[in-house]
Amino acid sequence: MAKKTFVLDTNVILHDFNCIHNFDDNDIVIPIVVLEELDDFKKGNDLINLHAREFARQLDKISGDSLFNGGVSLGKNKGKLRIEINTIFSEKMKTAFPRSTPDHRILAIADRLLDEEKIPNVILVSKDINLRMKAKSMGVMAEDYKSDNVEDLDTLNKEVLIVENVDPKIIDQLYHSSAPISSDFLEGKVVGNDFIIVKGNGSSALTFVDAATKTCRRVDKTKAYGIEPKNAEQAFSLDALLNPNIPLVSLTGKAGTGKTLLALAAALQQERHFEQIYLARPIVPLSNKDIGFLPGDVNEKIAPYTLPLFDNLAVIKHKFNPQSSEYRRIEELSKQEKLVIAPLAFIRGRSLSNTFFIIDEAQNLTPHEIKTIITRAGEGTKIVFTGDIHQIDHPYLNLKSNGLSYLNDRMKEQEIFAHVNLVKGERSALAELASNVL
Repeated sequence: MAKKTFVLDTNVILHDFNCIHNFDDNDIVIPIVVLEELDDFKKGNDLINLHAREFARQLDKISGDSLFNGGVSLGKNKGKLRIEINTIFSEKMKTAFPRSTPDHRILAIADRLLDEEKIPNVILVSKDINLRMKAKSMGVMAEDYKSDNVEDLDTLNKEVLIVENVDPKIIDQLYHSSAPISSDFLEGKVVGNDFIIVKGNGSSALTFVDAATKTCRRVDKTKAYGIEPKNAEQAFSLDALLNPNIPLVSLTGKAGTGKTLLALAAALQQERHFEQIYLARPIVPLSNKDIGFLPGDVNEKIAPYTLPLFDNLAVIKHKFNPQSSEYRRIEELSKQEKLVIAPLAFIRGRSLSNTFFIIDEAQNLTPHEIKTIITRAGEGTKIVFTGDIHQIDHPYLNLKSNGLSYLNDRMKEQEIFAHVNLVKGERSALAELASNVL
């Protein structure tokens, strides 16, 4: 296969600071403007700032004059890495893109390598669709960074598996046995922990298949802190959320299916088993502007991002009389900061030991952000990711590259993980109709 030369955009490095090691034996070119842009991201506590700093450290280890002249080998069976400082625009670049923006300077380098240096197979790699389109208009090949892309989305989009023609005796066992029964009759039909509906001879049962014990048991429609499941998917979700043997749960589905509400209700139901409950969501600034552009103090700036989380808490509180012990307990947890609702960036750095940690809108996280959150989980911590992969707000993520898809793809066969895709909206008939039709 012919060797390629990949020119990397800044957003690729901010997405994955280890990206330079994922191009096999092909060469990599980093435009000098990329280093300028990374310099602007070095300060800060968000993961994007960490990526900028970590990449700078990698370059420092490689270093050497040859990094700017011919390139430095990245290791055995790897290509060379070089930093290109020549950003002179060709005449056709000047005509097409008269403004010298960072994106155009990156494209100018790819264009020059191809036309002037006559390097074959030059490919611009960017998470920015518009820049990729501009490159193609100039005759430069361009592609997305796909090293952590998910190929199979069936798990995330699937409806509840229904297994027909099950022996009625097995269903009878599920209803009357005090212990789980063997899942041998489901061999080849499920992978990892799974929730299914078994049917046979007019009877049926909601069922959980345990990957660790190779057994299955019936799932009851259990109420959690005043919230009662309204359909099979919600019953399955609560079962996973309340199961102490499953410390990692993913709930996906469109708006109004109850993902966040169920997770919060389950957390409150088990709050005495945890030191804290964290409910967080990533901030995706509007128009790619930082929240510093929003008016008001810190609390006013973050209010638009946390309001939906407080709305879910209000739904649960309204299930109880203000004088009830359940209502007062929620108030106490908030005052004692044992129940924390905040943007994800504000929680980063805190201890995650013995914590029930809910991350809402997880489709707006990168795979590396998902990994960072999970790898910081201490003893006794349960982590729940909720989101809808069809409602991505992040400018450089899509169905296959977002962290929620990545999580489910990598964890689907693990014994400590469970995933439920909620299909039916329960907010209202109007909301359900709008979600399906509009």
